[in-house]
Amino acid sequence: MEKKYNAYENALEVLRGAAEQAGYKHDEYVTLEYPERELKVSVPVVMDDGSVQVFEGYRVQHSSLRGPCKGGIRFHKDSDIEEVKALALWMTMKCAVANIPYGGAKGAVKVDPAKLSRGELQRLTRRYTAMVLPLIGPEKDIPAPDVNTNAETMGLIMDTYSMLKGYTVPGVVTGKPVEIGGSLGRSEATGRGVMITAMQLMKKLGMQPENTRAAVQGFGNVGSAAADLLAKQGVKICALSDVSGGIYCADGLDVSKVRAFIAAEKGRFLKDYTIDDVRHITNEELLEADVDLLIPAALENQITAENAGKIRAKYIVEAANGPTSVEADAILTQRGITVVPDILANAGGVVVSYFEWVQNIQSLMWEEKEVNRHLKEIMVRAFEEVWTICKEKQVTMRMAAYMSALKRLITAKHFRPIFP
Repeated sequence: MEKKYNAYENALEVLRGAAEQAGYKHDEYVTLEYPERELKVSVPVVMDDGSVQVFEGYRVQHSSLRGPCKGGIRFHKDSDIEEVKALALWMTMKCAVANIPYGGAKGAVKVDPAKLSRGELQRLTRRYTAMVLPLIGPEKDIPAPDVNTNAETMGLIMDTYSMLKGYTVPGVVTGKPVEIGGSLGRSEATGRGVMITAMQLMKKLGMQPENTRAAVQGFGNVGSAAADLLAKQGVKICALSDVSGGIYCADGLDVSKVRAFIAAEKGRFLKDYTIDDVRHITNEELLEADVDLLIPAALENQITAENAGKIRAKYIVEAANGPTSVEADAILTQRGITVVPDILANAGGVVVSYFEWVQNIQSLMWEEKEVNRHLKEIMVRAFEEVWTICKEKQVTMRMAAYMSALKRLITAKHFRPIFP
């Protein structure tokens, strides 16, 4: 029987395994096993009916070793401190793999945003911002969107922070609307990074995009952008899914048409899509679909010991954070399935967040072509570094990515020894 999933324990197990395989002593990485700061806050909100509800919020700063902390804020009913700690650790590793000068952080509010009105969500966002105010700032900790938050949410956080400071501070968040200092290309950056990574993998393996069949689990911002961009490269997207279930077409789906259908009306899901010759499937069926490439782009812990043996895809590119449990990873490795890990594959979002922050603190505005060009350069370089370690050390792509990150973090610790 599989043990109860704990995201942070899962993250630590991978970290320790990579450090051991790389030959590091425990003293060299022990500080990375503990977040620098954990803040838990109560977030009272006056609801539309005049009653008061109190929500639980979190902000965790895992590491500021290589620069200000960086990480998203999610609104989700199942969020807890262990999940947020894991996500913050993954952000530290992700920034180190991509070699951008940030450490990792993450935030969350335990709430089902679908049950709140627009006004209630705005008040929740502003109050949460006020509660974590001592931790955030353009030089300290820069939030970004995550699950169930978006550019509008970031605009509210920036406005609240600016109101409390008494002047406009666009660099306090990234992923905000372009009109108030957001970066062109940011909204699809994570999905674009996933596409770039998948294309690099195919190139290494001699796979032709037009002969490659893919399934994408999760049709939110990341999954939909990744699916659309891969389809434009010639990859046949055979299956897509969201919280309502999935759709399948052996001849390939018209991703642009599916995106347009979902965007046309609020509250639409893939279960409502009956256009074309599609078959409705479950999320489980999508994960086990007969495809070459599987892209989990939903939540963590989707590929487990229970379904890892049934996965038919030979290659997995993790667009979500932590979608594969440690036990599942071992099964996939044993079966010869290549997994490109989350800390490499989905780094595109934080890379373009870095570009946005740079533009904000320098009062600049880059063209979208420039943003996408720099993103591709960084993603390709990071992939090459990880691929080289993978082949030289004869380890999995996940271990190689963690080794790459650990080398940078441990070197930084050498130059920034424990204070005092």
